[in-house]
Amino acid sequence: MTNFDLVWWWMLFLLPLPLLLYWFAPAVKKGAAINLPYLPNQSSQTQPRNLLSKVLATLIWLCLVVAAARPVYFGEPITVTPKHRDLMLVVDLSYSMSQKDMKEGDQYVSRLSAVKHVLSNFIEERKGDRLGLIFFADHAYLQTPLTFDRNIVAKQLKQVVLKLIGTQTAIGEGIGLATKTFIDNDAPQRVIVLLTDGSNNSGVLGPIEAAEIAKKYHVKIYTVGIGAGEMTVRNFFMTQKINTAADLDEKTLKEIAHITGGKYFRAHDNQQLQNIYNTINKLEPITNASQTWRPQTEWFGLPLTIALLLSAALLILRRNHV
Repeated sequence: MTNFDLVWWWMLFLLPLPLLLYWFAPAVKKGAAINLPYLPNQSSQTQPRNLLSKVLATLIWLCLVVAAARPVYFGEPITVTPKHRDLMLVVDLSYSMSQKDMKEGDQYVSRLSAVKHVLSNFIEERKGDRLGLIFFADHAYLQTPLTFDRNIVAKQLKQVVLKLIGTQTAIGEGIGLATKTFIDNDAPQRVIVLLTDGSNNSGVLGPIEAAEIAKKYHVKIYTVGIGAGEMTVRNFFMTQKINTAADLDEKTLKEIAHITGGKYFRAHDNQQLQNIYNTINKLEPITNASQTWRPQTEWFGLPLTIALLLSAALLILRRNHV
């Protein structure tokens, strides 16, 4: 029985104790027998009776030792989910995310491609947290509700395309919708990671107002601003420097993070973006959201009961045949 175990197995070393006492203890001197010729000869009945008594005594000792060894039966493993962290990823899908200014090796990729790559790794590492995904452009939309299934979140992120929900930037609505998903749950830690490359120019809720609401519901917000910023661009006749992150409202992003107790980060390229999410992983350590335990049933009562019944039988046998 793989589910059966003797917790105090070392008690089994007591099993030979009666034999040791029998072999090494001083012998008891027997008194002289009195022969009564008028009583019937009962020698034929004495041997079976003594043998039965020894068997009962042996079984009683065996049951007592097994009970002392504490037999335990372990049930099938049960997985429970303790309190966990809820982490909502709020990603900008405005058209400016198509700008190819995020350096990856020797080439430049679009901001959205960089976000997909880095966030996919971040999602994979967040084992134990409930993750959710919100996209915002003209308005904010809940793409993936909070779930422990990280594969679903990563898949939804990978499949998203620009112009799906507009071209503007509704940062306030993104924060507000993420906060709303936290209101009806009991997670002790609520975190939003907001990623954008612009400033709020759409929606019905302002970013600072949304941050104040998030603070009311104990939500911490980490804001990430992306965009290379100053770049040298070649054309037919000359090269010129342009600021690709001119629309990025760093002041508001810093204020959002300050209000909610989070932190603001700035990413100019893929490597910086990766480092930012590594830092967030350290600031918000991964929780163990599931624990496994096996129910156990103590069985020492069974051998004790058997020992009690055998003791009663032995007592009756000795009393009737003394």
